[in-house]
Formats: sequence, C-alpha cells, structure tokens
Amino acid sequence: MSSNRATQPALGEPNKTAEAFETQKDLHELPKQIAEVAATLPGVGGVRLWQTINGHPTVWQESGKLPQADKITIEKVSMGHATAEADRSRQAWPLRSNGQVIGVLEVCGAGPLSANAQCSMEMFARISEAALDRAGQQQTIKELSVILGATKLLNSTLKLSEVINIILQLATQLSGADRGTVFLSDRERNEIWSLVGLGLQEREIRFPIERGIAGWVASHGEPVNVEDAYADPRFDPTVDRDIGYHTCALLALPVRNKDHEIVAVLELLNKKGGSFSVADQATLNYLSDHVALALENARLHLEMLAKQRMESDLLLAHSVQRGLLPEHPPEIEGFEISVAYTTSLMVGGDYYDFVPLGPRTLMIVIADVEGKGVASALMMANLQATLHALAAHVHTPEKITKSVNDMLLSDTRTEKLLSMFVCALDHRRRILHYVNAGHVPPVLLRADGRVMELSEGGMLLRVSSSAAYAGGDVHLRKDDIVAAYTDGITEAMDIHGNQFGLERLVNAVRRERLAPAQQIVEAVLAEVDRFSRGGPHDDDRVILILKVL
Repeated sequence: MSSNRATQPALGEPNKTAEAFETQKDLHELPKQIAEVAATLPGVGGVRLWQTINGHPTVWQESGKLPQADKITIEKVSMGHATAEADRSRQAWPLRSNGQVIGVLEVCGAGPLSANAQCSMEMFARISEAALDRAGQQQTIKELSVILGATKLLNSTLKLSEVINIILQLATQLSGADRGTVFLSDRERNEIWSLVGLGLQEREIRFPIERGIAGWVASHGEPVNVEDAYADPRFDPTVDRDIGYHTCALLALPVRNKDHEIVAVLELLNKKGGSFSVADQATLNYLSDHVALALENARLHLEMLAKQRMESDLLLAHSVQRGLLPEHPPEIEGFEISVAYTTSLMVGGDYYDFVPLGPRTLMIVIADVEGKGVASALMMANLQATLHALAAHVHTPEKITKSVNDMLLSDTRTEKLLSMFVCALDHRRRILHYVNAGHVPPVLLRADGRVMELSEGGMLLRVSSSAAYAGGDVHLRKDDIVAAYTDGITEAMDIHGNQFGLERLVNAVRRERLAPAQQIVEAVLAEVDRFSRGGPHDDDRVILILKVL
C-alpha cells in the first residue's frame, strides 16, 4: 500500500487527482484506476465501483478489502441519493453523466469515516464522474469514428469472404477478442455455417442450428456472454478440438436484417485481459445494422453470380440440346414434314427425331420425359444416343421400344418416366407402322374428314420390365395429315383453367389442311399461344405435321 500512496495523489489533493484522471481517456481502464486510487486514500479499506445498466447496478471494479455486496442499498443510491451506514464506515455516492446515474462509488472504511473524509470523498466522487463522463464522450466519439470507418470498409467489397474478414477485424479490434467467427444462418437447411475465422485458414464449418452456443443464439435471438465456455452446457467443443484451440470467454451476438430476421451470429473468443463486458456488447450492437446490410449485399451478390453462372450453363445446355435435334426434317418424295419445338425453360424434356432405318424406311420419334429442366434434358440426350445406336441394328418399332424400356430400367440414376411414340414410315408403300408407349395419341386426319387416334402400343416406359408393346399399322393416302405432339399442346390452359384439348387441335389442323405443313405447324402454335396467354400451365411443346402429297 505504501508504494501506491507514494505514487497516487492524496485525498486532500483533488487537483492532482483530477490531473491523473485527465491523462486516462480509455473508458475500459478508467474504472479500474478510479477504484485503485480511492482504495489508497487515508481511512479507506476498500472500494467497489458499480455500473448502472438499464437501471440495475452491476459490479464494475473492486479494490481493497470489501464486505459482501449489498445490491439493494446500491439500487437505492442508483435512484440518485448518497447513503451511509449508521456508523459511517460504509458510504456510497451516485455518479452522473448528463443528469443520468451511470454508476455508484461505494467506499468501505477501516472504521467510521470522519466528516472531513466524507467531504473529500464527495469531492472525489465528483471528480470521478467528470472523468467518466469525459472518457465516455471520448469513447462514444471513438466508437462513432470506428463505425463510420467500418461502414466505408464494409461497403468497399461485395465478396462474402472479404466482408466477413472485415467484420471480424473490426469486432476483434473493438472488443479485444483473440479471434472470432461469423456464422451465417441457412434456414432452408436448418444449419449455420462459417466461411472464414480470424486466425484460421479459409474453410467452411457447417453444423445443425440447434448445436453449440452460436446455434442457440441463431435459434433464440438472444446474446450469450460467458466467462468459461466449457462450463456452459450449450457449448460445443468440437471445433476447439479440430483446430487445437481452447475457448474461455465467449461472446455471441445475433445479427438481424431490416426485417428483424437473424441472418448471422457474431461469435468472439477469449478477450485479452479478462471477460467481455456489457460495454463490448453495446459497442458491437452499434455495428449490427451495418454488418447485416453488408452480409445481405454480399449474399445477394453471391446469388447473382450463381444465377449468372447458371444462366450461362443453361444457355450452353440449350445450345447442346438443340444440336441433338435435327436441324430440319428430311425431304421425302410424296410427303411433307414440318416440326416445331418450344421449351418453357432454357432446356426441356420433349424430344423428336428422324432416323433412317433403310433406303425406304424412316423412323420418326416423338417423346416426352417426365418433368422439365436440366434433369429431363439429360434423360432426353440419353434417349437420343440410345435410339441412334439401336437404329443400326433394330428396325421394328416394337423391338426399339422394348430395348429403350430395358435401358431406362437399368439406369438407376433417375426415376423419371417417359412416354414415346415411334413409327417406321415406309414411304414407298405409304405404310406407317407404329408403337405408342403411353404417349398422347397422334391423330390421323383423313382426306374425307375422318379422324383416327394412333394409340396402339403399351404403357409408359420405365414402369415394368415385363411390359409388352404391340404395334399398329395405317395405310396413308393422298391429302392425309398426321399430327403428332406432346402434352404441352393439348394440356395448355387458359386463364379459367380450361385445356386446349384434342378437339381444338384437330380443328386448327383441319382449317389449315390445304396449306403447307410448315404453315399448319405455325398456325397450331399461334392458336395454342393465344388460348393459353395468362393461363397457369406452361410446358414444353412439340408439334409435328406429316402431310401426304
């Protein structure tokens, strides 16, 4: 004690005391200095400095020999009035800033405090509150400066890993943490994950949202501040073990967006020199809105880049898929063929093809893979390769259909079903031999006005290995028209939910029957588009017209 008294100002030297506090502008260090200085003064056995947060006193600093804390008495002092015990051995003074009580100075003497000592302590309390007020203002200015600087830094990049690094550098600088992690919330997968941690190489840590303190904060939306993480049952030591680290003090704060949704959790570890304070928490809360906005912007930027990559990939897939389809129908003497294909997405699962089976026979295929999009398009590509391989060895629609069914059943990578209409057109004899495997039946419009559905065949492909497929035959005559299509044509809906249907398709073809095949195709598509404009159903569409000349 004697060495301290030699270096600290005496109680009767308030100017020197004020000068000593004037040099200390750090709000984190000043409370400790106030307590230590007060404890060295004559007649004082111990000092307890309280901080008032939301109207409730919390021990801020202690120095010297002290009896058990009397929180009830201190709460009375927090109302703004000094108090003392009957024997004058224990007294407390409120400390104010801008008219508000920010703390309490509690002094315990070795014996009763004299009137002169009480007067001097009153002066010391006023000097202390002035120093705290000044340091608080300096701290506020410093925090505002940091926040302004942080805003500029956070707005300087849209790369998620860089944003997270900036957040952690700012947070550790403000709080004195050894290291930290930003855990992002993934509500769709019910997980939280981190992309980078300060002091670690960039890596991803992902775990269920109900696990660990960070997960608890993400689920409950409340901050957690613990001095010994391993004593908290919510703490998960797995990451510590993986990276060879030991967590002691831990502060975890939720980060909310403008809609008050938790988008991330900021977790800081091992404050240098002790535990994380309420002031640390308050300072970081100031940054929360800026952090949330920066993370949201970075996330949206990441999604935009992913969307651009996907669109680029889909554009390439669209080009590849179009390359798998015939550039134009074959020219066959005595026939006119036209076809059109529109997809609801960049790629689709509808398919058509023309494959020669011999000098006088042409295989015509129209198929529809269940669903749409990339998966269906990949299955369509597989079907195209299979049909072209089969065409070199198998020449009957029944055997081709059976082989395709076996191939699909042997491929366990997909569970999609497939409908297919395959026919062999003998253009010299004008005979159409076909198999319909669960496909919407093409229609044959005879020159005399009769309509015939081509429905002979069997069930959908990839349903059963024992499925049997029987063929049908039709003899074609001059001015007959075959209209083959996928269900995107007949199942197109108007705004009332009515389907375009087979009857409208037949009537559209019948109205244009004297026109070239290409004109019939264009007329059908135009009528389907007009009918379905504003409707709820949008699917891939293929329409193929075979006209006998």
